[in-house]
Amino acid sequence: MDDCLFCKIVNGEIPCSKVYEDDMVLAFNDINPAAPSHVLIIPKKHFPNFVSADDEYILAIRNAVKIITAQLGLDEKGYRLVFNTGDDGGQTVHHLHCHILGGRFMEWPPG
Repeated sequence: MDDCLFCKIVNGEIPCSKVYEDDMVLAFNDINPAAPSHVLIIPKKHFPNFVSADDEYILAIRNAVKIITAQLGLDEKGYRLVFNTGDDGGQTVHHLHCHILGGRFMEWPPG
């Protein structure tokens, strides 16, 4: 999509602090981190949200989570995955993305 921030990042029009990349997904550090480790994983194909995505992209996100959390040392202490969906769900960029949050104790319930 021409006006999608994350599509522009995928296309290299906007720089990012890349953490991981493969043929299907791109992961980068969040510019406004909510935890010591805060990484976004986005599919390289535009999907507005989690339920609209093809299964192969959901699996690619899962595989990226496994790799990234191990690289960051979060796999042993724990982390939180967040998929915000829709305006009321807190989704500000309407391109499917997964937040990996870690490096501190996560309170519940969140905000």
